Amino acid sequence: MRVAEKLSDNLLDKLSMDFLRNQVLKNAYGNNDTVIAGMDPRMLLVWYLFFGLVPWFVNDIPFLIGCFVLVAVTTKLARVAGLVLFLFVLGVFSQTGYLLLVTLLFGGDASAIQPLLVLTLKVATVSLASVTIFSGLDPDRLANGLMWYGCPERLSFSISYAYRMLPLLMEEFQNVLLSYRLRGNPPAHDTLVGKVRYLIYEIKIIIHAFYPLMLNTAKRSRTTVEVLELKGYRYAAVNKDVKKMKLASLKVGNDDLLFLSLSFLWVAITILVSTLL
Repeated sequence: MRVAEKLSDNLLDKLSMDFLRNQVLKNAYGNNDTVIAGMDPRMLLVWYLFFGLVPWFVNDIPFLIGCFVLVAVTTKLARVAGLVLFLFVLGVFSQTGYLLLVTLLFGGDASAIQPLLVLTLKVATVSLASVTIFSGLDPDRLANGLMWYGCPERLSFSISYAYRMLPLLMEEFQNVLLSYRLRGNPPAHDTLVGKVRYLIYEIKIIIHAFYPLMLNTAKRSRTTVEVLELKGYRYAAVNKDVKKMKLASLKVGNDDLLFLSLSFLWVAITILVSTLL
């Protein structure tokens, strides 16, 4: 009983709002000193297009395993937050892992493992490639890379703006939760049953806080749009000189070429191994 209570205490501590906010902000803004963050965003987007699309059209297990190992290494280099990795593992299992359990429980045999393994490797590889890119690049560099490839200014700005809204969104969410807690009457959580009831109570508060969160965020967004209009955002979005100044910081270095060369050399080795097997 004491062990269960201790585990529940640790779970409640990990699910605190401060912990979640720190993990989200660390993943979005706290990886500027990594190897991935120092690379040119245009090269990273080329790398992502390959590992985000090609695995869907390949069913060869050695090739998929090689791609998965590579993106796992890049995820390690990007120093992805632990919460994001936990959600990744949970998401992969919820999409493919349960299918294996259901297949085995309802009369399936070992022949079902191979197609499910192929599906799992595809989902895991594409997911880790996405995590690597969006965790290793800050909003401005990601938006500049998209803009260089011809994406509309409003699209690239929307991505950057979404990243910048994260701190405001988390802060507003915490304020709404605190207001509900001040007006509520939470159940006692001295025992294990009480802790479970308290956790259910917290989940209900989070659900009820969704609408006021969206309303307050929309109010702040309107203020931000008005400020951008006053600063001449619409004119800057279509001005070629402004675009040239924004993209002047993009430079392809030796590290970028080395990263791409090593990545595609590894892919060539996995293709060679798959043909020999």
